[in-house]
Amino acid sequence: MPSFDAVLEPNLVEIRHGVENAAKEVGTRFDFKGTGAKVELKGKDKDTSIEMTGDSDFQLDQLEAVLLDKMTKRKVEITYFDRSGKLEKLGGDKVRKTWTVRNGIPSDLAKKIVAKIKDSKLKVQASIQGDAVRVTGKDKDILQATIALLRKEIDDTPLTFDNFRD
Repeated sequence: MPSFDAVLEPNLVEIRHGVENAAKEVGTRFDFKGTGAKVELKGKDKDTSIEMTGDSDFQLDQLEAVLLDKMTKRKVEITYFDRSGKLEKLGGDKVRKTWTVRNGIPSDLAKKIVAKIKDSKLKVQASIQGDAVRVTGKDKDILQATIALLRKEIDDTPLTFDNFRD
């Protein structure tokens, strides 16, 4: 039976290059000279995060703007980042903010995807397989209709569809 997997997998190589480009710009920009401003990529694979450190809230906002600019130039979806991290006071005036890179479909989103597929009345079966949702149907036309439905309904998360088996 034909099937495909709906997954949430960012391109970690492009994210790493975007962070490196942002760090290079922070090192050369005049308004960041002589400050403790830096952007770093922390972790590997599933628990990757981007850590920004600055001397003030305003400087942290500037770092975020530089990082967002570099990520959009590298065509990285901004919705891969969970930017809800709290502002941490370090010592003195230094502040830090961490963005986590969303990798793998969380269980609540997987349940939402399965519910959307079941509510659509399409003749497919959806099952949660760890960090992915596997969708199985009788023919590939129905699966393509399911992909179109998911692209339309789940617009706040950049889902990718792979492992398409015929």
